[in-house]
Amino acid sequence: MPGPTPRNVAILAGLGVVLVLSVVIATTLGGTTLGFGKAFTIIAAALGGTDTPDIPSWQRAVLLSVRLPRVVLAATTGAGLATAGAVMQSLFRNPMADPGVIGVSSGAALGAVLALYLGVGALSTFVVPFAAFAGALGAAALVYALATSRGRTPVTTLLLAGIAVSGIAGALVSFVLSMSLAEWEVGRHMLGWLMGSLEGRSWSHVAMAAPVVLGGSLWLATYARDLDAIITGEESALAVGVDVVRVKRALILLSSLVTAATVAVTGIVGFVGLMVPHMVRLVTGPRHSILVPASFLTGAIFVVWADVVCRVAPASDLRLGVVTALTGGPFFLWLLVRHQKRGQS
Repeated sequence: MPGPTPRNVAILAGLGVVLVLSVVIATTLGGTTLGFGKAFTIIAAALGGTDTPDIPSWQRAVLLSVRLPRVVLAATTGAGLATAGAVMQSLFRNPMADPGVIGVSSGAALGAVLALYLGVGALSTFVVPFAAFAGALGAAALVYALATSRGRTPVTTLLLAGIAVSGIAGALVSFVLSMSLAEWEVGRHMLGWLMGSLEGRSWSHVAMAAPVVLGGSLWLATYARDLDAIITGEESALAVGVDVVRVKRALILLSSLVTAATVAVTGIVGFVGLMVPHMVRLVTGPRHSILVPASFLTGAIFVVWADVVCRVAPASDLRLGVVTALTGGPFFLWLLVRHQKRGQS
């Protein structure tokens, strides 16, 4: 397998620099604006274990305890969803696939709303994310079991099973929401979670999601050569020595874990896994040795700035999932029209 080209190294290095700058700049924006230099000094001092006596303690506390964990979690969410989306699109050989195609998002939604409706979410900060994570993995496992027969898991059957399970889970979410209409506060929390948000997230949420997202994404990146083969067709992949069944199972498991970890702590943030990998592919091409890491970095950058919009917008309760949907919806329509024109040409 050829090594990284200078162009690919330059692309990844450039995206890495943009991500670091985005994180620092994003921490300066909010109800109280802090200067870039001051934010950089606070973050650098925190990383170095030193103090910043010339900077007011309240500014340091706001940046390190409120804004920075939210920004880091935004980057983690975007990176995980975009990486899983790139893998799903290649696995299904369809640029319109996304991480939720195998029911992960719907399963997470069902787990979260059940935890909120039953009142167990009040027991601990970790209960709702854990319930969402369990629901996500449960839905993915059910989809995989339904689609697998005699050791084979056709992608078409997997897609259909994912649609069916997502539909059932969505109906159950609507049923639970209708049951909670009389309890306004519970219903508000449910809707807030379903719309996706980083409001009130802390370092504990980062600790829940980041290890799974980083570890899973790095593991997915090791399958770049297999993905290059699978995207040309399963028969072609078998011909070059790829264990398609084993690789497909690993890709589905890892993508589900990464998606579940992000959705569990942020709620449903749509279109990131659909839009970002496709945009990256237009620049980098289809080779997964560059596509997967570039999607990881670009997804992180995109969600960091989408969350900035939520924090600085006049509407004080604007949700992250709303911003990504307003961005991704038109992109999806453009993608659909583009593919229709290609089919007619």
